[in-house]
Amino acid sequence: MIDPVAEADICLIVEGAYPYVVGGVSGWLQDLMTNLPDIRFHIVAIKPSDEALAWKINPPSNVLGVTEVALSTQRRMPRRLPKAHVKTIMQLASTFVHQGGSETLRSLLLALRQIKPTPQVHDLLSHPSTFALLRREYAADFDRSSFHHFFWATHVLLGGLLAMCLAPLPRARAYHSISTGFAGLFAARAAIETGRPLCLTEHGIYQLERQIEVLMADWIGDQVDHGLALEPTNKDLRDLWRQAFGHYSAACYATSDLIVALYAANSDVQKLLGAPPERLRIIPNGIDLARFDHVEDARDPAAPLVALIGRVVPIKDIKTFIRASAMVHHTDPQVRFVVLGPLDEDGDYATECFALVEQLGLSDCFEFAGRVNIEQWMARIDLLALTSLSEAQPLVILEGGACHIPIVAPDVGSCREMIEGRPGDEGAGGIITPLVNPRATADAICKIVGAPDLRRQMGLTLRRRVERDYSHSKIIDTYRELYGTLAAFPCRAI
Repeated sequence: MIDPVAEADICLIVEGAYPYVVGGVSGWLQDLMTNLPDIRFHIVAIKPSDEALAWKINPPSNVLGVTEVALSTQRRMPRRLPKAHVKTIMQLASTFVHQGGSETLRSLLLALRQIKPTPQVHDLLSHPSTFALLRREYAADFDRSSFHHFFWATHVLLGGLLAMCLAPLPRARAYHSISTGFAGLFAARAAIETGRPLCLTEHGIYQLERQIEVLMADWIGDQVDHGLALEPTNKDLRDLWRQAFGHYSAACYATSDLIVALYAANSDVQKLLGAPPERLRIIPNGIDLARFDHVEDARDPAAPLVALIGRVVPIKDIKTFIRASAMVHHTDPQVRFVVLGPLDEDGDYATECFALVEQLGLSDCFEFAGRVNIEQWMARIDLLALTSLSEAQPLVILEGGACHIPIVAPDVGSCREMIEGRPGDEGAGGIITPLVNPRATADAICKIVGAPDLRRQMGLTLRRRVERDYSHSKIIDTYRELYGTLAAFPCRAI
Protein backbone atom coordinates (compact mmCIF):
# COMPACT_ATOMS: atom_id res chain seq x y z
CA MET A 1 0.00 0.00 0.00
CA ILE A 2 1.01 3.61 -0.65
CA ASP A 3 0.94 6.16 2.15
CA PRO A 4 -2.62 5.92 3.60
CA VAL A 5 -2.42 9.49 4.95
CA ALA A 6 -1.90 11.07 1.51
CA GLU A 7 -4.79 12.88 -0.15
CA ALA A 8 -6.57 10.69 -2.68
CA ASP A 9 -8.10 11.92 -5.90
CA ILE A 10 -11.28 9.96 -5.17
CA CYS A 11 -12.53 8.44 -1.92
CA LEU A 12 -14.85 5.52 -2.71
CA ILE A 13 -17.43 4.68 -0.02
CA VAL A 14 -18.95 1.21 -0.13
CA GLU A 15 -21.21 -0.67 2.29
CA GLY A 16 -21.18 -4.43 2.84
CA ALA A 17 -19.25 -5.28 -0.32
CA TYR A 18 -15.64 -4.40 -1.24
CA PRO A 19 -13.24 -5.92 -0.24
CA TYR A 20 -15.22 -8.55 1.69
CA VAL A 21 -17.46 -9.87 -1.12
CA VAL A 22 -16.58 -11.15 -4.58
CA GLY A 23 -18.62 -10.12 -7.62
CA GLY A 24 -21.40 -7.58 -8.08
CA VAL A 25 -20.52 -4.09 -6.88
CA SER A 26 -17.14 -5.32 -5.62
CA GLY A 27 -16.19 -6.62 -9.04
CA TRP A 28 -17.36 -3.37 -10.64
CA LEU A 29 -15.21 -1.31 -8.26
CA GLN A 30 -12.14 -3.47 -8.77
CA ASP A 31 -12.52 -3.22 -12.52
CA LEU A 32 -13.02 0.55 -12.39
CA MET A 33 -9.95 1.19 -10.22
CA THR A 34 -7.76 -1.21 -12.18
CA ASN A 35 -8.64 0.50 -15.45
CA LEU A 36 -7.98 3.99 -14.08
CA PRO A 37 -4.37 3.48 -12.90
CA ASP A 38 -3.56 7.21 -13.02
CA ILE A 39 -6.24 8.04 -10.42
CA ARG A 40 -5.43 7.61 -6.71
CA PHE A 41 -8.23 6.07 -4.68
CA HIS A 42 -8.94 5.64 -0.99
CA ILE A 43 -11.66 3.18 0.04
CA VAL A 44 -14.00 3.46 3.00
CA ALA A 45 -15.33 -0.06 3.57
CA ILE A 46 -18.36 -0.23 5.86
CA LYS A 47 -18.89 -3.55 7.64
CA PRO A 48 -21.36 -4.81 10.29
CA SER A 49 -19.08 -4.93 13.34
CA ASP A 50 -15.51 -4.29 14.44
CA GLU A 51 -14.67 -8.00 14.28
CA ALA A 52 -11.96 -8.83 11.73
CA LEU A 53 -13.50 -9.62 8.35
CA ALA A 54 -11.45 -11.44 5.69
CA TRP A 55 -10.66 -9.54 2.51
CA LYS A 56 -11.58 -11.54 -0.57
CA ILE A 57 -10.21 -8.96 -3.01
CA ASN A 58 -6.75 -7.38 -3.06
CA PRO A 59 -6.95 -3.67 -3.97
CA PRO A 60 -4.89 -2.52 -6.97
CA SER A 61 -1.70 -0.50 -6.47
CA ASN A 62 -3.40 2.88 -7.05
CA VAL A 63 -5.42 2.46 -3.84
CA LEU A 64 -3.70 4.57 -1.19
CA GLY A 65 -5.49 2.95 1.71
CA VAL A 66 -8.59 1.18 2.99
CA THR A 67 -10.42 2.58 6.02
CA GLU A 68 -12.67 -0.03 7.59
CA VAL A 69 -15.68 1.42 9.42
CA ALA A 70 -17.87 -0.69 11.70
CA LEU A 71 -21.58 -0.02 12.12
CA SER A 72 -21.42 -1.44 15.64
CA THR A 73 -18.49 -1.83 18.00
CA GLN A 74 -17.75 -4.00 20.98
CA ARG A 75 -19.21 -2.52 24.14
CA ARG A 76 -16.82 -1.27 26.78
CA MET A 77 -16.93 0.99 29.82
CA PRO A 78 -18.37 4.30 28.55
CA ARG A 79 -16.54 7.56 29.08
CA ARG A 80 -18.20 10.28 31.15
CA LEU A 81 -19.61 13.02 28.96
CA PRO A 82 -21.35 16.32 29.79
CA LYS A 83 -25.08 15.68 30.11
CA ALA A 84 -26.10 18.81 28.20
CA HIS A 85 -23.91 17.90 25.24
CA VAL A 86 -25.24 14.35 25.11
CA LYS A 87 -28.86 15.52 25.31
CA THR A 88 -28.30 17.89 22.39
CA ILE A 89 -26.48 15.31 20.27
CA MET A 90 -28.93 12.48 20.86
CA GLN A 91 -31.97 14.69 20.28
CA LEU A 92 -30.49 15.78 16.94
CA ALA A 93 -29.63 12.18 16.04
CA SER A 94 -33.14 11.01 16.92
CA THR A 95 -34.73 13.87 15.02
CA PHE A 96 -32.69 12.93 11.97
CA VAL A 97 -33.73 9.25 12.20
CA HIS A 98 -37.42 10.15 12.58
CA GLN A 99 -37.69 13.30 10.45
CA GLY A 100 -34.57 13.51 8.28
CA GLY A 101 -33.15 16.71 6.84
CA SER A 102 -29.60 17.48 5.71
CA GLU A 103 -29.59 20.60 7.91
CA THR A 104 -30.33 18.41 10.95
CA LEU A 105 -27.41 16.21 9.93
CA ARG A 106 -25.21 19.30 9.64
CA SER A 107 -26.26 20.41 13.15
CA LEU A 108 -25.54 16.94 14.51
CA LEU A 109 -22.03 16.98 13.03
CA LEU A 110 -21.35 20.42 14.55
CA ALA A 111 -22.60 19.27 17.96
CA LEU A 112 -20.37 16.18 17.87
CA ARG A 113 -17.34 18.37 17.21
CA GLN A 114 -17.96 20.24 20.48
CA ILE A 115 -16.79 17.23 22.52
CA LYS A 116 -13.02 16.78 22.78
CA PRO A 117 -11.56 14.23 22.46
CA THR A 118 -14.00 12.74 19.97
CA PRO A 119 -16.48 10.45 21.76
CA GLN A 120 -17.09 6.82 20.85
CA VAL A 121 -20.53 5.61 19.79
CA HIS A 122 -21.01 3.58 22.98
CA ASP A 123 -20.22 6.66 25.11
CA LEU A 124 -23.34 8.29 23.68
CA LEU A 125 -25.64 5.27 23.42
CA SER A 126 -24.90 4.19 27.01
CA HIS A 127 -25.55 7.59 28.54
CA PRO A 128 -28.60 7.89 30.87
CA SER A 129 -29.87 10.81 28.79
CA THR A 130 -30.13 8.52 25.77
CA PHE A 131 -32.15 5.94 27.69
CA ALA A 132 -34.49 8.67 28.92
CA LEU A 133 -34.95 9.92 25.34
CA LEU A 134 -35.81 6.44 24.09
CA ARG A 135 -38.35 5.95 26.88
CA ARG A 136 -40.11 9.18 25.90
CA GLU A 137 -40.18 8.29 22.20
CA TYR A 138 -41.45 4.79 22.95
CA ALA A 139 -44.28 6.13 25.11
CA ALA A 140 -45.24 8.68 22.46
CA ASP A 141 -45.33 6.49 19.33
CA PHE A 142 -44.39 2.84 19.86
CA ASP A 143 -45.97 1.69 23.12
CA ARG A 144 -47.93 -1.09 21.40
CA SER A 145 -44.65 -2.70 20.37
CA SER A 146 -42.22 -4.47 22.67
CA PHE A 147 -39.87 -1.98 24.34
CA HIS A 148 -37.13 -4.59 23.98
CA HIS A 149 -37.53 -4.63 20.17
CA PHE A 150 -37.90 -0.85 20.00
CA PHE A 151 -34.79 -0.30 22.14
CA TRP A 152 -32.53 -2.49 19.99
CA ALA A 153 -33.95 -1.27 16.67
CA THR A 154 -33.30 2.32 17.74
CA HIS A 155 -29.81 1.41 18.97
CA VAL A 156 -28.95 -0.07 15.55
CA LEU A 157 -30.25 2.95 13.64
CA LEU A 158 -28.79 5.57 15.98
CA GLY A 159 -25.57 3.61 16.41
CA GLY A 160 -25.06 3.32 12.66
CA LEU A 161 -25.75 7.02 12.20
CA LEU A 162 -23.29 8.00 14.94
CA ALA A 163 -20.69 5.56 13.62
CA MET A 164 -20.82 7.25 10.21
CA CYS A 165 -20.50 10.69 11.85
CA LEU A 166 -17.55 9.77 14.07
CA ALA A 167 -15.43 7.45 11.88
CA PRO A 168 -12.11 8.64 10.43
CA LEU A 169 -12.64 10.70 7.28
CA PRO A 170 -9.95 10.21 4.61
CA ARG A 171 -8.75 13.26 2.70
CA ALA A 172 -9.76 13.36 -0.96
CA ARG A 173 -10.36 15.82 -3.77
CA ALA A 174 -13.81 14.27 -4.31
CA TYR A 175 -16.00 11.57 -2.74
CA HIS A 176 -17.93 8.84 -4.53
CA SER A 177 -20.53 6.71 -2.71
CA ILE A 178 -21.72 3.46 -4.27
CA SER A 179 -25.09 3.53 -2.53
CA THR A 180 -27.21 5.58 -0.18
CA GLY A 181 -27.92 3.97 3.23
CA PHE A 182 -25.05 4.09 5.72
CA ALA A 183 -22.53 4.63 2.92
CA GLY A 184 -24.64 7.56 1.77
CA LEU A 185 -24.65 8.96 5.30
CA PHE A 186 -20.85 8.81 5.46
CA ALA A 187 -20.71 10.45 2.02
CA ALA A 188 -23.12 13.23 3.03
CA ARG A 189 -21.01 13.88 6.10
CA ALA A 190 -17.87 14.04 3.94
CA ALA A 191 -19.46 16.60 1.64
CA ILE A 192 -20.69 18.71 4.57
CA GLU A 193 -17.42 18.63 6.56
CA THR A 194 -14.91 19.01 3.73
CA GLY A 195 -16.79 21.12 1.18
CA ARG A 196 -15.51 18.79 -1.54
CA PRO A 197 -17.83 17.45 -4.28
CA LEU A 198 -19.80 14.23 -3.92
CA CYS A 199 -20.94 11.76 -6.58
CA LEU A 200 -23.45 8.99 -5.90
CA THR A 201 -23.78 5.93 -8.13
CA GLU A 202 -26.70 3.65 -7.33
CA HIS A 203 -26.47 0.20 -8.89
CA GLY A 204 -29.82 -0.56 -7.30
CA ILE A 205 -32.09 1.75 -5.35
CA TYR A 206 -30.86 1.07 -1.83
CA GLN A 207 -33.96 2.49 -0.17
CA LEU A 208 -36.29 0.17 -2.10
CA GLU A 209 -34.08 -2.85 -1.49
CA ARG A 210 -34.05 -2.18 2.25
CA GLN A 211 -37.84 -1.80 2.22
CA ILE A 212 -38.14 -5.26 0.65
CA GLU A 213 -35.82 -6.72 3.27
CA VAL A 214 -37.69 -5.01 6.11
CA LEU A 215 -41.04 -6.31 4.88
CA MET A 216 -39.64 -9.85 4.58
CA ALA A 217 -37.59 -9.79 7.79
CA ASP A 218 -38.60 -12.10 10.61
CA TRP A 219 -36.04 -10.43 12.92
CA ILE A 220 -38.23 -7.33 13.23
CA GLY A 221 -40.63 -8.28 15.97
CA ASP A 222 -44.01 -7.07 17.16
CA GLN A 223 -45.77 -5.81 14.10
CA VAL A 224 -48.55 -3.67 15.54
CA ASP A 225 -52.14 -4.88 15.22
CA HIS A 226 -54.18 -1.71 14.72
CA GLY A 227 -57.46 -3.56 14.95
CA LEU A 228 -60.35 -1.62 13.40
CA ALA A 229 -58.75 1.81 13.72
CA LEU A 230 -59.13 3.86 10.53
CA GLU A 231 -56.21 6.14 11.35
CA PRO A 232 -53.63 4.28 13.48
CA THR A 233 -51.87 6.49 15.99
CA ASN A 234 -49.12 4.05 16.95
CA LYS A 235 -46.21 3.29 14.65
CA ASP A 236 -44.94 -0.14 13.72
CA LEU A 237 -41.23 -0.95 14.07
CA ARG A 238 -41.14 -1.69 10.35
CA ASP A 239 -42.28 1.90 9.80
CA LEU A 240 -39.31 3.05 11.86
CA TRP A 241 -36.82 1.10 9.75
CA ARG A 242 -38.32 2.19 6.42
CA GLN A 243 -38.58 5.80 7.57
CA ALA A 244 -34.96 5.91 8.73
CA PHE A 245 -33.54 4.51 5.49
CA GLY A 246 -35.66 6.98 3.54
CA HIS A 247 -34.17 9.87 5.51
CA TYR A 248 -30.64 8.51 5.08
CA SER A 249 -31.15 8.35 1.30
CA ALA A 250 -32.64 11.86 1.16
CA ALA A 251 -29.61 13.33 2.94
CA CYS A 252 -27.26 11.73 0.43
CA TYR A 253 -29.32 12.99 -2.53
CA ALA A 254 -29.41 16.50 -1.08
CA THR A 255 -25.62 16.73 -0.65
CA SER A 256 -24.60 15.01 -3.92
CA ASP A 257 -23.37 17.09 -6.84
CA LEU A 258 -24.01 14.26 -9.29
CA ILE A 259 -26.41 11.31 -8.95
CA VAL A 260 -25.85 8.41 -11.32
CA ALA A 261 -28.21 5.57 -12.19
CA LEU A 262 -27.43 2.64 -14.47
CA TYR A 263 -30.57 3.02 -16.57
CA ALA A 264 -33.49 5.37 -17.22
CA ALA A 265 -36.13 3.71 -15.02
CA ASN A 266 -33.92 3.95 -11.93
CA SER A 267 -33.15 7.56 -12.70
CA ASP A 268 -36.89 8.19 -12.66
CA VAL A 269 -37.17 6.42 -9.29
CA GLN A 270 -34.38 8.58 -7.88
CA LYS A 271 -36.32 11.65 -8.98
CA LEU A 272 -39.48 10.35 -7.27
CA LEU A 273 -37.48 9.77 -4.08
CA GLY A 274 -36.36 13.39 -4.03
CA ALA A 275 -33.14 13.50 -6.05
CA PRO A 276 -32.77 16.92 -7.74
CA PRO A 277 -33.53 16.31 -11.46
CA GLU A 278 -30.73 18.60 -12.68
CA ARG A 279 -28.11 16.41 -10.96
CA LEU A 280 -29.26 13.09 -12.48
CA ARG A 281 -27.20 11.20 -15.04
CA ILE A 282 -27.29 7.70 -16.57
CA ILE A 283 -24.07 5.68 -16.95
CA PRO A 284 -24.63 1.96 -17.61
CA ASN A 285 -22.25 -0.81 -16.66
CA GLY A 286 -19.92 -2.03 -19.36
CA ILE A 287 -18.22 -5.31 -20.12
CA ASP A 288 -14.93 -6.26 -21.76
CA LEU A 289 -16.06 -8.62 -24.50
CA ALA A 290 -12.48 -9.70 -25.19
CA ARG A 291 -12.43 -11.35 -21.76
CA PHE A 292 -14.77 -14.02 -23.12
CA ASP A 293 -13.39 -14.40 -26.64
CA HIS A 294 -11.48 -17.54 -25.67
CA VAL A 295 -14.59 -19.31 -24.35
CA GLU A 296 -15.22 -22.35 -26.56
CA ASP A 297 -18.52 -24.17 -26.84
CA ALA A 298 -18.56 -27.12 -24.41
CA ARG A 299 -22.33 -27.53 -24.14
CA ASP A 300 -23.96 -30.96 -24.06
CA PRO A 301 -26.90 -31.04 -26.52
CA ALA A 302 -28.33 -34.09 -24.77
CA ALA A 303 -28.36 -32.45 -21.34
CA PRO A 304 -28.86 -28.65 -21.50
CA LEU A 305 -27.55 -26.69 -18.52
CA VAL A 306 -29.58 -23.83 -17.00
CA ALA A 307 -27.62 -21.64 -14.57
CA LEU A 308 -28.43 -18.93 -12.07
CA ILE A 309 -25.42 -16.77 -11.25
CA GLY A 310 -25.90 -14.99 -7.94
CA ARG A 311 -25.56 -15.03 -4.18
CA VAL A 312 -27.78 -17.46 -2.29
CA VAL A 313 -29.70 -14.78 -0.40
CA PRO A 314 -33.44 -13.94 -0.21
CA ILE A 315 -33.33 -10.91 -2.53
CA LYS A 316 -32.09 -13.21 -5.36
CA ASP A 317 -35.19 -15.40 -4.74
CA ILE A 318 -33.33 -18.66 -5.33
CA LYS A 319 -36.44 -20.56 -4.22
CA THR A 320 -38.39 -19.40 -7.28
CA PHE A 321 -35.58 -20.75 -9.47
CA ILE A 322 -35.66 -24.06 -7.60
CA ARG A 323 -39.45 -24.37 -7.98
CA ALA A 324 -39.23 -23.47 -11.68
CA SER A 325 -36.49 -26.07 -12.10
CA ALA A 326 -38.78 -28.72 -10.65
CA MET A 327 -41.46 -27.84 -13.22
CA VAL A 328 -38.94 -27.95 -16.07
CA HIS A 329 -37.59 -31.27 -14.79
CA HIS A 330 -41.10 -32.73 -14.88
CA THR A 331 -41.38 -31.73 -18.56
CA ASP A 332 -37.81 -32.58 -19.62
CA PRO A 333 -35.81 -34.74 -17.17
CA GLN A 334 -32.61 -34.25 -19.22
CA VAL A 335 -32.21 -30.57 -18.28
CA ARG A 336 -29.69 -29.82 -15.51
CA PHE A 337 -29.58 -26.85 -13.15
CA VAL A 338 -26.86 -25.05 -11.22
CA VAL A 339 -26.56 -22.05 -8.90
CA LEU A 340 -23.18 -20.32 -9.18
CA GLY A 341 -22.50 -18.00 -6.28
CA PRO A 342 -21.54 -17.68 -2.60
CA LEU A 343 -23.40 -19.89 -0.12
CA ASP A 344 -22.15 -18.28 3.09
CA GLU A 345 -23.85 -14.86 3.15
CA ASP A 346 -27.12 -16.14 4.66
CA GLY A 347 -26.59 -19.62 6.06
CA ASP A 348 -30.20 -20.11 7.15
CA TYR A 349 -31.58 -19.21 3.73
CA ALA A 350 -29.03 -21.45 2.00
CA THR A 351 -30.07 -24.35 4.24
CA GLU A 352 -33.72 -23.77 3.32
CA CYS A 353 -32.78 -23.81 -0.38
CA PHE A 354 -30.87 -27.08 0.00
CA ALA A 355 -33.90 -28.60 1.74
CA LEU A 356 -36.26 -27.41 -1.02
CA VAL A 357 -34.10 -29.07 -3.69
CA GLU A 358 -34.28 -32.32 -1.73
CA GLN A 359 -38.01 -31.97 -1.11
CA LEU A 360 -38.76 -31.43 -4.82
CA GLY A 361 -36.69 -34.44 -5.87
CA LEU A 362 -34.03 -32.48 -7.75
CA SER A 363 -30.93 -33.84 -6.00
CA ASP A 364 -29.68 -35.68 -9.09
CA CYS A 365 -29.99 -32.72 -11.49
CA PHE A 366 -29.51 -29.60 -9.32
CA GLU A 367 -26.17 -28.32 -8.00
CA PHE A 368 -25.00 -25.50 -5.74
CA ALA A 369 -21.47 -24.88 -7.01
CA GLY A 370 -20.58 -21.96 -4.68
CA ARG A 371 -17.95 -19.45 -5.75
CA VAL A 372 -16.57 -20.35 -9.17
CA ASN A 373 -14.57 -18.96 -12.07
CA ILE A 374 -17.44 -17.76 -14.25
CA GLU A 375 -15.41 -17.91 -17.46
CA GLN A 376 -14.78 -21.62 -16.96
CA TRP A 377 -18.51 -22.29 -16.58
CA MET A 378 -19.80 -20.11 -19.43
CA ALA A 379 -18.71 -22.59 -22.07
CA ARG A 380 -21.07 -25.20 -20.58
CA ILE A 381 -24.18 -23.06 -20.01
CA ASP A 382 -27.10 -23.13 -22.47
CA LEU A 383 -29.36 -20.65 -20.68
CA LEU A 384 -29.00 -18.17 -17.81
CA ALA A 385 -31.92 -17.49 -15.46
CA LEU A 386 -32.49 -14.70 -12.95
CA THR A 387 -35.30 -14.65 -10.39
CA SER A 388 -34.24 -11.65 -8.29
CA LEU A 389 -36.74 -9.53 -6.40
CA SER A 390 -34.62 -6.47 -7.16
CA GLU A 391 -31.86 -5.78 -9.66
CA ALA A 392 -30.29 -2.75 -11.25
CA GLN A 393 -28.32 -3.62 -14.38
CA PRO A 394 -27.24 -7.23 -13.78
CA LEU A 395 -23.69 -7.90 -14.93
CA VAL A 396 -24.65 -11.52 -15.52
CA ILE A 397 -26.82 -10.46 -18.49
CA LEU A 398 -23.82 -8.73 -20.06
CA GLU A 399 -21.65 -11.79 -19.37
CA GLY A 400 -24.27 -14.05 -20.89
CA GLY A 401 -24.53 -11.81 -23.94
CA ALA A 402 -20.75 -11.84 -24.38
CA CYS A 403 -20.96 -15.64 -24.59
CA HIS A 404 -24.06 -15.80 -26.83
CA ILE A 405 -26.18 -17.17 -23.96
CA PRO A 406 -29.86 -16.13 -23.85
CA ILE A 407 -31.47 -14.97 -20.60
CA VAL A 408 -34.70 -15.58 -18.71
CA ALA A 409 -35.20 -12.79 -16.18
CA PRO A 410 -37.97 -11.04 -14.22
CA ASP A 411 -39.17 -7.57 -15.14
CA VAL A 412 -36.99 -5.73 -12.62
CA GLY A 413 -34.33 -3.10 -13.04
CA SER A 414 -33.00 -2.80 -16.57
CA CYS A 415 -33.55 -6.47 -17.43
CA ARG A 416 -36.22 -5.71 -20.04
CA GLU A 417 -34.16 -2.90 -21.56
CA MET A 418 -31.09 -5.13 -21.83
CA ILE A 419 -32.88 -8.20 -23.17
CA GLU A 420 -35.43 -6.57 -25.50
CA GLY A 421 -33.39 -3.50 -26.46
CA ARG A 422 -34.38 0.06 -27.25
CA PRO A 423 -37.66 1.05 -28.94
CA GLY A 424 -37.38 -0.03 -32.55
CA ASP A 425 -34.87 -2.81 -31.94
CA GLU A 426 -35.69 -6.14 -33.52
CA GLY A 427 -35.35 -9.45 -31.74
CA ALA A 428 -34.91 -10.33 -28.09
CA GLY A 429 -32.00 -11.85 -26.23
CA GLY A 430 -34.28 -13.91 -24.02
CA ILE A 431 -37.63 -13.79 -22.26
CA ILE A 432 -38.91 -11.46 -19.52
CA THR A 433 -41.12 -13.05 -16.86
CA PRO A 434 -43.35 -11.73 -14.07
CA LEU A 435 -41.80 -11.36 -10.62
CA VAL A 436 -41.89 -14.37 -8.23
CA ASN A 437 -43.54 -16.62 -10.80
CA PRO A 438 -42.08 -20.15 -10.98
CA ARG A 439 -44.61 -21.24 -13.64
CA ALA A 440 -43.76 -18.39 -16.03
CA THR A 441 -40.03 -18.91 -15.39
CA ALA A 442 -40.36 -22.63 -16.12
CA ASP A 443 -42.36 -22.01 -19.32
CA ALA A 444 -39.74 -19.54 -20.57
CA ILE A 445 -36.90 -21.97 -19.81
CA CYS A 446 -38.70 -24.81 -21.62
CA LYS A 447 -39.41 -22.60 -24.65
CA ILE A 448 -35.75 -21.67 -25.10
CA VAL A 449 -34.08 -24.91 -24.04
CA GLY A 450 -36.41 -26.95 -26.24
CA ALA A 451 -35.63 -24.93 -29.40
CA PRO A 452 -31.90 -24.92 -30.28
CA ASP A 453 -32.36 -22.55 -33.24
CA LEU A 454 -34.26 -20.03 -31.10
CA ARG A 455 -31.60 -20.34 -28.41
CA ARG A 456 -28.81 -19.59 -30.88
CA GLN A 457 -30.68 -16.63 -32.41
CA MET A 458 -31.42 -15.10 -29.01
CA GLY A 459 -27.79 -15.55 -27.97
CA LEU A 460 -26.58 -13.80 -31.11
CA THR A 461 -29.07 -10.94 -30.66
CA LEU A 462 -27.95 -10.38 -27.08
CA ARG A 463 -24.28 -10.44 -28.08
CA ARG A 464 -24.85 -7.73 -30.70
CA ARG A 465 -26.81 -5.60 -28.23
CA VAL A 466 -24.05 -5.82 -25.63
CA GLU A 467 -21.45 -4.82 -28.24
CA ARG A 468 -23.49 -1.78 -29.25
CA ASP A 469 -24.70 -0.43 -25.89
CA TYR A 470 -22.38 -1.66 -23.13
CA SER A 471 -18.79 -1.11 -24.27
CA HIS A 472 -16.39 -1.37 -21.36
CA SER A 473 -13.90 1.15 -22.75
CA LYS A 474 -16.60 3.81 -23.24
CA ILE A 475 -17.81 3.45 -19.65
CA ILE A 476 -14.27 3.69 -18.26
CA ASP A 477 -13.63 6.85 -20.29
CA THR A 478 -16.87 8.33 -18.97
CA TYR A 479 -15.79 7.82 -15.35
CA ARG A 480 -12.31 9.16 -16.08
CA GLU A 481 -13.88 12.37 -17.39
CA LEU A 482 -16.37 12.50 -14.49
CA TYR A 483 -13.63 12.15 -11.88
CA GLY A 484 -11.56 14.84 -13.55
CA THR A 485 -14.52 17.21 -13.49
CA LEU A 486 -15.31 16.51 -9.82
CA ALA A 487 -11.71 16.86 -8.67
CA ALA A 488 -11.53 20.27 -10.33
CA PHE A 489 -14.60 21.61 -8.49
CA PRO A 490 -13.91 24.56 -6.21
CA CYS A 491 -14.23 23.84 -2.51
CA ARG A 492 -17.63 24.87 -1.07
CA ALA A 493 -17.97 26.98 2.02
CA ILE A 494 -18.36 24.72 5.05
